[in-house]
Amino acid sequence: MERFLNGYFYNPSKGNLQFAEVIGELISWMRERPEKSYEVIVGCDSSSEEEPNFPVAVVILRHKEGGRFFLKKVHYPKRIFGSWRQRILEEVCLSCALGMELREKLQKSAEKFPELNYEFRYIHADVGENGRTKDMIKEVVGLIRGNGFEPKIKPESYAASVVADRYSK
Repeated sequence: MERFLNGYFYNPSKGNLQFAEVIGELISWMRERPEKSYEVIVGCDSSSEEEPNFPVAVVILRHKEGGRFFLKKVHYPKRIFGSWRQRILEEVCLSCALGMELREKLQKSAEKFPELNYEFRYIHADVGENGRTKDMIKEVVGLIRGNGFEPKIKPESYAASVVADRYSK
């Protein structure tokens, strides 16, 4: 998807990276400690401004040893979203689109390194049982599952509700 292949992802340690470089960093970090297991997660949040930002986060965790993240802000023009529900659905659609692209590229790269032990099955959504998003849970869960991922919602959806949220302003 052009949205992710063009432009840059931000990482606090590495700065701005193109999508191919993000894949390279993920593989490189896993190759540093191939005996460890890894989890790759995608999540998104959005700002409530008139011209909203949608920070989409790629998080990689090394089991019991922390993690790293890469973040891309997707910008939309003024007033494209008529409601907060539309913004939430766009968050999930962006996460799924990046997830599918990322999964494909990671699988191709990881074929060269069969010793890597990682799983990429979760999309984190910024919805939960409390608040106004509770009525959207089934819809969001179905959208994520329909794209081939397992959903995580609040309070377990830290890639969306913590990492991406930090950069949504």
